[in-house]
Amino acid sequence: MSEIFRPPVTKIATLAGHRDAVYALTGGTGSTVYSGSADGMVVGWDTADPARDGELLARVENSVYALRHLPELNLLVLGHNFQGIQAIDLAERKLAHATALPPVAIFEIVFSASRQRLYVAMGDGTLAVLALPDFRLEKLLRLADKSLRCLALHEGRAELAVGSSDTFTRILDLDSLETKYTLGESTNSVFSVAYSPDGARLLTAGRDAQIRNWDVAAGYALSGTVPAHMYTINHLAFSPSGQYVASCSLDKSIKLWDAATLTLLRVLDRARSAGHGTSVNRLVWPGAENRLVSCSDDRSLAVWQLGMKNEE
Repeated sequence: MSEIFRPPVTKIATLAGHRDAVYALTGGTGSTVYSGSADGMVVGWDTADPARDGELLARVENSVYALRHLPELNLLVLGHNFQGIQAIDLAERKLAHATALPPVAIFEIVFSASRQRLYVAMGDGTLAVLALPDFRLEKLLRLADKSLRCLALHEGRAELAVGSSDTFTRILDLDSLETKYTLGESTNSVFSVAYSPDGARLLTAGRDAQIRNWDVAAGYALSGTVPAHMYTINHLAFSPSGQYVASCSLDKSIKLWDAATLTLLRVLDRARSAGHGTSVNRLVWPGAENRLVSCSDDRSLAVWQLGMKNEE
């Protein structure tokens, strides 16, 4: 059996400018990432040129927990807590659409290109469905008595994974929105759901600090559980090729895993890697396989470089 490669990981930049905790992070085109914060600011950053200041794209009244870049439309969609969905035209740098939603927190937004629909996870247990191009509210579906915290799309199977604070992950049919499967093994809130790039597996994680691995083709059978962090796992993110998966936590650390085996490869924290000093809230791989970006309650983003196998 070949030895697992453990890539060296180096922090190459700190991106600062937010005035409060940074909760939202999404990849843009190429090396661009966008962040949203409790300070109400939405900022664009170029991770290939981290010495450049971020560009302020929007300033809203409430915290921003959710962002989603729509590259085909050159729009950045933000969840403006207690206000609704707003879409920024990135070419014109102006508001293109706004849709009011019930006055609650918005925790996640995903976009189905095949169906031209936005799916929005809301703090009152409701899933909102918006139709593009006009961002018309099509449906409000109450799924749970507690917050819907996270979403992931499987376009190939026309399924939507919805993680909730009621401990359940529901797998919905994208068109009927009927629940096809209910995954109930989590013991606390589910904060992150992520399909592997090949669509074969779903990972879930949350307040119980475990990563659960589900076999999609086998009807979402549980195929493994990893005690991954000391405290709440806030987010999971597969690298573009599916070789790695990264997790981040309230325990202030980021962990890098071999995606195939969920073998721990690296721990990125303040002591070992000059990492974040407070809760790490979200992760994104901006295009390149060897670069990872994180955001934290410490008001900053960090850019991490992974070494490749042929490097010394």
